[in-house]
Formats: sequence, C-alpha cells, structure tokens
Amino acid sequence: MRRPRIRRPRSLAGQLFAMQIVLVTVVVAGCAAFAYVADRGQAEEAARREVTTAAVAVAASSSVRDAVRSPDPAAGLQPYAERVRRDTGVDFVTIMNPDGIRWTHPDPARIGERYLGHTGPALRGETFSETYTGTLGPSVRVVVPVRDGDRTIALVSAGITVDAISAEIRRQLLGLLLVALGALGLGGAGTYLLNARLRRHTHGMNATELSRMHDYHEATLHAVREGLLMLDGQHRIALINDGGRELLGLTGEVMGRRVDALGLPPTLTDALLATEPRVDEVHATADRIVVLNTSPVSGGERHGTVVTLRDHTELQALSGELDSVRGFAEALRSQAHEAANRLHAVVSLIELGRADEAVEFVTAELELAQALTDEVVGAVAEPVLAALLLGKAAQANERGVELVLAPDTHVDDGLLPPRLPARDLVTILGNLVDNAVDAAAEEANRSAAEVRHAQVTVTLRTEAGAGAGGGSSSGGELLLRVTDTGAGVAPEVMEEVFRRGWSTKSPGSAPHGRGLGLALVRQAVRRNGGTVSVTGSQGGGAEFTVRLPLHATHPAEPPPTPAVRTGAPS
Repeated sequence: MRRPRIRRPRSLAGQLFAMQIVLVTVVVAGCAAFAYVADRGQAEEAARREVTTAAVAVAASSSVRDAVRSPDPAAGLQPYAERVRRDTGVDFVTIMNPDGIRWTHPDPARIGERYLGHTGPALRGETFSETYTGTLGPSVRVVVPVRDGDRTIALVSAGITVDAISAEIRRQLLGLLLVALGALGLGGAGTYLLNARLRRHTHGMNATELSRMHDYHEATLHAVREGLLMLDGQHRIALINDGGRELLGLTGEVMGRRVDALGLPPTLTDALLATEPRVDEVHATADRIVVLNTSPVSGGERHGTVVTLRDHTELQALSGELDSVRGFAEALRSQAHEAANRLHAVVSLIELGRADEAVEFVTAELELAQALTDEVVGAVAEPVLAALLLGKAAQANERGVELVLAPDTHVDDGLLPPRLPARDLVTILGNLVDNAVDAAAEEANRSAAEVRHAQVTVTLRTEAGAGAGGGSSSGGELLLRVTDTGAGVAPEVMEEVFRRGWSTKSPGSAPHGRGLGLALVRQAVRRNGGTVSVTGSQGGGAEFTVRLPLHATHPAEPPPTPAVRTGAPS
C-alpha cells in the first residue's frame, strides 16, 4: 500500500517567489489597463484633431464653393472628397447641402440620402465635433460650415470610425503587452535567482520553521551555563547570554559596547581583542577563574569573534586544596621516613644493650611531638585552621623553614561564622603560607653562605569593633597576617601581585603557568567582604594582611596568649 505523502509547507523562498510573481503580474496588468484607457482617450483626441483639420481644409477650398454653385454639385464634389479621404486617411468626407442631403459619400449609393447626425451648430456657423453612429458605424466626426459671405451654403463632415481607432489601440496595446511580458519574464527570472540564493541561506526553511528556530536559539542561549559572546569586526558586543554576563560580572546594557570599555582585567581584555584564536586560556576576573576560547569569524574579511567562557573557579580552588593535600601527603611521607629513622635508632640502642638511653630518646621525641600539637591547638582551636597549620609546619620543616605563630594568635572553636566557608579559609591561609615558605626558602638558599635563618610568622586573631575596610563593625573581624624573611615585594609592583599571571618564579610546573595563588586569595577575600594588602616586613620580606568581617553576635576578642613556635628550630 502506498503511503500518503505528507505535503511539506512551502519554504520562505518559495512563498516570496510566488508573491513576487503575483505582484509583478498585478503591476503589469494594471499598467496595461491604464495604458489602454489613456491610449484610447489620446487616440480619440488625435482622431478628432485629424478630422477637424481635414474638414476645415475642405470647407475653406474655393473649388468646393464653386462646385456647390454648379447645377450638379455631386458630380464635382464626389471625386474631390474621395481624393481628400484617401490623402488624409480619414474614413469619410461628406459634403452636404444645408438641409443635410449628401453630395458625397464613400458609398456612392448613399449619395442623395440625408446625413445621419447633428448639423444645427454648423448651420449657425460653428464648428463642432461629436461621436455618432452613422452608416459606417460609430465614428468621431466634425461638422464644418461652408460660408459664402455671411451665408452657409453647404456643410462638410469628416470622421474616423471607432473601429479604426480601436484597431490602432489594439496594435499599440499588443506592443505594450509584449514589452510587459518581457519585463515579467526578466522580473520572474531575477526573482527566481534571488529566491534561490535566499533558499540557500535559509536552508529551504519556511517562515514558521525560521521563527521556531529563533525561539530555540533564544532558549538555548539562556539555558546554557557556559558564557557565550559574539563580537563584531569593531570588537563590540553583538550578542551575550546570561552565562557570559555572570562570568564576566557585567550588569546593565552592554550590547554595542566595545570590550575594552567594560572594565575587565587587562589580560582578559587583550585576549578578547586578539585576532588569533585562543584555546583554553585561564584568566582571573574579580570573582572568578574563567577558561577562555576564541574563534574568529571570517569570510574573506574579518566579521567578528565568537568567544566561549567556562567557569573554573571551584575547580581551581579544589586544585589548590589538592595541592595542600599533596603537601600533607609529602609531609606524612617525610614524617614516616623520620619515624623509621628514629625507630632504627631505638632498635640499635636496644641491640647495643643501652635500653635506658633508648627509653629516654623515645620519651623525648613523644614529648616534642605532643608539645607541638598542644601548642598549635591551644592557640588555634578552630579545627580546620589548626590542621592546616600543622600540615604547613611539617612542610616548612621539610624545607628548612621555621613556621612561627605570633604571640597574640588566638582563635576559639566555633568563633568563625557559618557564612565564612572553611574552603575559603584554606584557600587564603594555605596560599599565603605556601608563598611565604617559598620566598623564605629561596632567599635562604640564595644566602646559604651567610647561614641565613628562614622563618614564616603567622598571626590569627579576632579584633572587635573594626570592620574589614578599616571602618567600624559591631561584629568585629578576623585578622590573618603572614610575614616571611624572603626577598620581599618591590613597592612598584605591590598592586600587581594579586593579578593572575604575576609571579617571581618560572612557569615550569604549573599547568596554566604560575601567578594564580594570590589571585585566588583576592577572590576568596572579596567573596567574603574582606580586604587584602601587602607591605614590607621589618625582617626585609613581605607581609600579607587579610581582614574578614565576622558576624555581629560573635564574642569579642579574647586575651592574647604567649608566642607559639612550630616547625623545625632555626
């Protein structure tokens, strides 16, 4: 059984082609009708002028007046009238007496009969025209008096039949229709070619399908979480979806604005203005880490750029936590190695029969480890910060750096508000300590001949009655300060250290280059309404200070505790 064929709606190009064919046909038909009416009126007017000229010339002829006075006017006037008719091209020239009896006629049999038409105005000496149906059919005619002094002695009527006029109009109209058909053919061919090109551009889709595709396009742009930007050839925003606004932190009307006027970070702006493609470039904005890809749109000339953005803020934060975990693992491995060495020493002392010395050695090691843990936990009761500091102390110890807690360090358990995520604290403190340890170790290695002491000092405390920006706040703030004995930061670059990509180290091992840690610190601080700054320390290194506002119901700052030192001795 043959399946019924579902008729597909005609494409937009096909609909436009049919509409244009109908439009061209209507225009040509209207022009033809207008031309027919106008030409008919012009043809009648031309015929009236032509017959008037002929009739007036005949009435003014002296030979006509002489023939009228003769005993047999018809004999002299008939040949003359026929000659004039043939020479002028009119259909008839009739000469009659004042009573309307014909002396001439194209049909000699009609001579002597009464003229069919009006003669009254001519008898009064007037020349007039009319359209009247006579022996030859409807005609446009003129009646002119033949005057002899003040007396009308004869009448002359010349005319052209309406059929002759219509035949002339039909000949003209036929030429007009041929021209119209040629114009219609050329218009149809041009319309077909134009719509064939349009059909290629619309892929044969009709208006309904294009409207539906537009709706899908709009819904997709708003549903996609990744950022999408389209820039024109002048680097102005031609299209941006909700994800792009969120990732770039844009508000208000941005359509039509240049990307270098949006207040984006310089490195991100340079990437958007670049003419070459960019693949998986990592850039830091005020609040996020984004991965950028650009692809130029060109077709013989540059038409713009398509930009996609992916949010890697949490991924980069998790990468930082993973690096911390790896550091913890390295510290545990190192501690395991040290524990194995100590265990070998204990076993060797026992084998040598020095049991008392073995017990004394083990007791001292246990007391040192327990004292280290007790000192950190006593100063920082917040478990996340305490665990982080213990791990960082072990890492610093491995690199020959002493990690010191300032005398006024004290943070109680439960003091930090729930809105201050532990992940952000790990990001802030972990990156600052890592950078400080790197700077102190590098400076110590550079000054190895001087046996320089490498040290990192960490301050953690709460302060009542001061806001994160230096203003007042009834809830107080959390102060984190990290000071190192490294080379320090030059005054001219202190504002650049938090920019993504700034680093004093070579970009070797990092997957996207270095200079990301401090950018993550600034983002975490800003997310929590705080401030971060860098100055020079008294020891010649750098001092990073972070202030984070606390909840208003938190207790005031407890009294400071004695200094606590963790890690290896200098």
